[in-house]
Amino acid sequence: MTLQPGDLAPDFTLPDTHGTPVHLGDLRGEAVLVVFFPFAFSGICTGELCELRDNIEEFETAGVRLLAVSTDPVFALKAWQQQEGFGFDVLSDFWPHGTAARAYGAFDAERGHALRGSFLIDADGVIRWAVVNPRGQRRDLEAYRSALAAI
Repeated sequence: MTLQPGDLAPDFTLPDTHGTPVHLGDLRGEAVLVVFFPFAFSGICTGELCELRDNIEEFETAGVRLLAVSTDPVFALKAWQQQEGFGFDVLSDFWPHGTAARAYGAFDAERGHALRGSFLIDADGVIRWAVVNPRGQRRDLEAYRSALAAI
């Protein structure tokens, strides 16, 4: 079941591309956008995250920290982050495989990867906006902008 606005965001600790653990609970007090994506180096995922990269100032101005999460291993995510110049955290939900994505209802167990799910979490850890798109459907930047305006 996918989490909805008003739900408490499940906590997680995942390694970033340097292997440093990022604990969602440590980020209480600031808004966080958790963006699950299926695969590094894939066309739609690259397009979506490059669009977020190119508009990161909008998130920073709103006081929102971006965490991009995939079930890819750390080393693949590191190479992709360096190639694309992502200045935000890219986290690996590789092992136990998809645990964070499952907790948010954003995991495709049949195919073994995260779905395109985004969750805007307020400073108190409550989900204020959520979207999970079907396979092959990219997320809309305007929807992110509307969600940012609402917090």
